[in-house]
Order: sequence, then structure tokens, then C-alpha cells
Amino acid sequence: MKSAATILQAVARITGPVLILLGILFWTGHAYQLLSLHIGLGVVLVLTLWVQVVLAARSGANRGFVAFAILWGAMLPVFGMAQANLFPGQYHWIIRALHLVVGIVAMGMIDGLGKQVHRGAVTAGAERVTA
Repeated sequence: MKSAATILQAVARITGPVLILLGILFWTGHAYQLLSLHIGLGVVLVLTLWVQVVLAARSGANRGFVAFAILWGAMLPVFGMAQANLFPGQYHWIIRALHLVVGIVAMGMIDGLGKQVHRGAVTAGAERVTA
């Protein structure tokens, strides 16, 4: 389980910065032809979060954090796909900034859940040794 969690953390650490870079390009009016790549990588990030949630839940991670991460993962694609229609006009930058924050929080959740998987695996191993 630790290996899978580590791989998922690596996926987030690779896709996250690429998503941010693409988002900055779109925000500055460039590379709109890469929008489908951005959406696809966003789906990868959400799936990575959900798989990490499952691993974390199985390893005894904090239930509140696991539940919040599930909800966050469900909200991510909804917000991502709806953002173009939210606050159109001069205040749309607020939605873009929120979209960035929502994605960065998801990356942090993947990492945090991965750390809990590692701690859970260490704790489970220690329990086996002492039993």
C-alpha cells in the first residue's frame, strides 16, 4: 500500500505543476488548443485523489480527512467544468483564482493522505511486531 501511495503522490507532483502551467497559459490568453489536455489531466488528478482516499481509508487514516477529500474530489470536476460560466466579465478572475486554489488544495490532499497511508502502514507493521 505504501508503494501505491508513493506513486500517487508522484503522479500529483507531476500533473499538478503541468495543470498550473496550462492554467497560467489559458489565463494569459494562450494555448487554448491544450484545453482538452488540461481537462484530461484534471480528471487524472481527481482519480488520483480518489484512489489515494481509498488507500488512506484502508490504512486507518483520519476519517474526517478522508470524507472531506471524497467531497472535495466530487466538487473538483463540477467546479472545473462550470467555471467558464461563473462571474463572466471583469470579475471572472476571482473564479480563475478559486479554481487554482481548489486544484492546489487537491494536490495537498493527495500528499497528506499519502503521508497518512505511510504512517498507517508503519503503525500496522509495528503492531504486527509487538503482537
